[in-house]
Amino acid sequence: MTGYASIKALQARFAEYPQAICDATAFVLRDLQTVGRELHAVVHIAEDDAKRQAQDRSAVARGASPLFGVPLAHKELYMRAGWPCEGGSKTLAGNKATRTSFAVQRLDDVGAIDCGRLTSVEFGLGTTGHNAYAGTPANPWNRAYICGGSSSGSAAVIAAGIVPASLGSDTGGSIRLPAAACGLVGIKPTHGLVGRSGVVALSPTLDTVGPLARSVEDAATVLQALLGTDDEDSSSIAVKLPDLVEELEAGIDGLRIGWPANHFFDDTDAAVSASVADVFRLTERLGAICSDVAVPGIEAANAMTMLITAVEGAAHHEHAILEDHSDFGGQTLARLLVGAFIPARDYHNALVNRAAIAKRVLAETFAQVDVVVTPVWPYPLPSIQDSDVGANPEAAAMVLKSGRNTRPVNYLGFPAVVLPVGFDAAGLPMSVQLVGAPFSEPMLLRLARTLERELDFWHVRPRGI
Repeated sequence: MTGYASIKALQARFAEYPQAICDATAFVLRDLQTVGRELHAVVHIAEDDAKRQAQDRSAVARGASPLFGVPLAHKELYMRAGWPCEGGSKTLAGNKATRTSFAVQRLDDVGAIDCGRLTSVEFGLGTTGHNAYAGTPANPWNRAYICGGSSSGSAAVIAAGIVPASLGSDTGGSIRLPAAACGLVGIKPTHGLVGRSGVVALSPTLDTVGPLARSVEDAATVLQALLGTDDEDSSSIAVKLPDLVEELEAGIDGLRIGWPANHFFDDTDAAVSASVADVFRLTERLGAICSDVAVPGIEAANAMTMLITAVEGAAHHEHAILEDHSDFGGQTLARLLVGAFIPARDYHNALVNRAAIAKRVLAETFAQVDVVVTPVWPYPLPSIQDSDVGANPEAAAMVLKSGRNTRPVNYLGFPAVVLPVGFDAAGLPMSVQLVGAPFSEPMLLRLARTLERELDFWHVRPRGI
């Protein structure tokens, strides 16, 4: 059984017994059909394709990649030719992909097995995971609570021990919020580091793709496999990074860690702030140099991110809205329609200010520190019922506030890693966000791994899975 096995543990088993690739894939397919469906986290199970892939891999003595033969499943925004691709929306009901995404192809190339597609918020536009059409995934730690959005199915399936990792996408926090809600590691890479072609788009200026996983090593292993230039993505940047896995155990002696003096803690629950403060002090005990630091202009980034997302999302879905808007979810349609009425000058100013603020943050913040530590969710995780705007209009303010600590990172285009650090009073995961300068992923992952060793979060697992 694959339940809660790491990628490395699976690889060790496959090396000794290649037929275990088929066995592991069969267990994943079974668990997607049972636990995954119960959690409302699964939209497509590719049983025949996955078994064929597994049979092909098991016939090879041993793969060169650490992902060879490892069964995975991904957010439904990721296309595979011939597979359903509805983007979590009734507007694309019955649609099938005509191509395979760059990221999925990269995983194919290293021998990973693709077992299916997992529930997403409609077109990736939402932070809580609610989706009246595709279903609202339940959190394995407590099924009354949200998984976060929009990569909600990915987070639920990993936290339930079905697969070790999954691809998500992140426009304003859609990898990091679900990772934090479900006690996972989530990586939002530098904008342009990972190719996005073949992923259902929302906002080209902000969209990023990356992995969620239970461990830093597993997340780094998947991200390493995704690196490479995507010729079909105009934002793709050719850059050579050090191996993301090799230096994970190198420690953090002398690393400069910053506590943001503005924005990130201004409207954050005291218990959440205290948990981040504990991590900040822990980094100092582990050899880091800690100090307060300003992040200039970041207060405007939350609103600017929402503005850009609304405008670009409205433009991308304009034809479908004009043709027949009735199939859109109410929350999605409302957010897209806002974008249709934003003046061009406001959109232009948001883009111009983006570059200016990013330059200031690089010059003034990351000249003083290597990493900024922030909260992820600004308050304890809400229940599915309490955060349902359709049933509870008072939830609108809560939802608006949910991404205030994640959206600014998309606006900057910088990388961030989310790491679980403990539990709140309700027994739900609490997490920290580690933000760095562009292409600092190796350093962020090394810091995350150092903290992970100390915190040992996964010695406790969700009950009833």
